[in-house]
Amino acid sequence: MMDPGSVPRIGQMVRILKGRDAGGVACIIQLEDQRFVLIADGDKRKVDRSKKKNVNHLELFDFISPEVKNSIEQTGRVTNAKLRFAISTFMNENNFLTEGE
Repeated sequence: MMDPGSVPRIGQMVRILKGRDAGGVACIIQLEDQRFVLIADGDKRKVDRSKKKNVNHLELFDFISPEVKNSIEQTGRVTNAKLRFAISTFMNENNFLTEGE
């Protein structure tokens, strides 16, 4: 059970902890229910084949991309380019190093 302060939100950046994409950073693009969200990164995991993930298998960062959040709220969708931009901005601002780059 997550503490109430760490409820996943649309546009939120996450680190994937379990599964084949483990170690990667992605963005929440849809909330399914209490336990599941859809994530995508606009690159290996495109919007049209977003991944359903259990929130327990994600590390939620205290960062919500305004571009992604606003795009989804206004149009119901987000482009892969916007996701890539949001993630690279987040990574650069937080000095992240990703595996294999």
